[in-house]
Amino acid sequence: MPESTLTQLAATEVELDIPISDEELSAAEERAFRKLSRNAKVPGFRPGKIPRKIFEQQYGGEVIHSRAIEDVVPEAYSRAVREHELAPIDRPKVEVVPPEADRPLHLKVQVAVRPAIDLHSYSGISLERPPVQVSDAEVDRSLEALARDRGTLVPVDREARLGDFVVLDYQGTVDSQPFEGGSAEAQTIELSEERFLPGFAVGIVGMRAGDTRDVHATFPKEYASAELAGKEATFKIAVREVKEMELPSLDDEFAKNVSTHATLDELKADVRRRLETIGESRIRKQLEQNLMEKLLADHEVSLPPILVERETESLFSDAHAFAERLGIGWDDYLARSAKTEPQMRSDLQKEAERRVKGALLLAAIAKAENISATPADLQREIAALGEQYGQPPQRIRQAIGSNLASLMEGIVRSKTMEWLIEHATIRTTADGA
Repeated sequence: MPESTLTQLAATEVELDIPISDEELSAAEERAFRKLSRNAKVPGFRPGKIPRKIFEQQYGGEVIHSRAIEDVVPEAYSRAVREHELAPIDRPKVEVVPPEADRPLHLKVQVAVRPAIDLHSYSGISLERPPVQVSDAEVDRSLEALARDRGTLVPVDREARLGDFVVLDYQGTVDSQPFEGGSAEAQTIELSEERFLPGFAVGIVGMRAGDTRDVHATFPKEYASAELAGKEATFKIAVREVKEMELPSLDDEFAKNVSTHATLDELKADVRRRLETIGESRIRKQLEQNLMEKLLADHEVSLPPILVERETESLFSDAHAFAERLGIGWDDYLARSAKTEPQMRSDLQKEAERRVKGALLLAAIAKAENISATPADLQREIAALGEQYGQPPQRIRQAIGSNLASLMEGIVRSKTMEWLIEHATIRTTADGA
């Protein structure tokens, strides 16, 4: 059988010319006839026992030919893809060309493919790694946070200070009009400027139980609600109670209450180890980012437009979802971003191009180094997802469904990045310098 021919239309698009021999077509037509005849109804003949000539007289020969073409096209296309070792990234456009004087029936197929990438300088990439350093102050802050989680609010007979907790009633207005979420009764809050509108918490400082006061606070210009953004609000405050946080002593008894450790020193050592693990994870992520930046800078890659378009649309959808989570409309989100929608799309397309290029590079390196996702890898990933979402592995498999290939691609990308880090030249800097 004649082999197919390939014409490079662009760096990421090819055309295949795939001949279909008379023998292949004839065999496909015979298979098609047998399938069709099983359900055909012709007087005097049982289904499946109809002679082909009679079938064609009743239904026409074109129905057999059409069904045969439907069977032949995917088989011939798959064969040509394997023959030329292509990696299609989109559905092919297929044209069936009828037989000509000197040629049998053949297919002309245009399809977008992964680009050929000239890989170089990906093993032994030079990276700098700062040491993981956990200070005594960081350990102390973590222990203080544990203590606060188990602290007790105790009423005090004095003026409120920043850091205290107050039980209060308040009614807020903007331009003398109440607004949604601006009022509450008997609400306990911590007096912290970071938690509230600028001016709200500090305006309550100095009040005692039973005091009332008008407090002025200003909504940020980028506030979620456009009607309130940048405006000044007036809150009528009535303090019911002032409380302070009474913290447990940081001693061996505290360690026993909050952990499985018998002494405070053991708890401190455990907290330090946890902080070091977090630090290691943060540094690893930064190493991967720096490595990817070097890969991107060192390689030229022709980007398939279809992949860039898909990734751009995905990022665009993510931006819409983010705006919804903020509780603001799309137009308000664009206004706060100081961008028009075309400008937003342009920025997202640049990020999409970066992501697509990175994914193509990792895929090419994985192929060059024979990195793949094994059944054991897939099983571990599904188990991890099950643990993360509190679901049995079988439920996770059902949820993944047809996205299994995407999950495996993600595994390959992770394994490839691990390989790149293992084969990088990493210098540990002194004191993070």
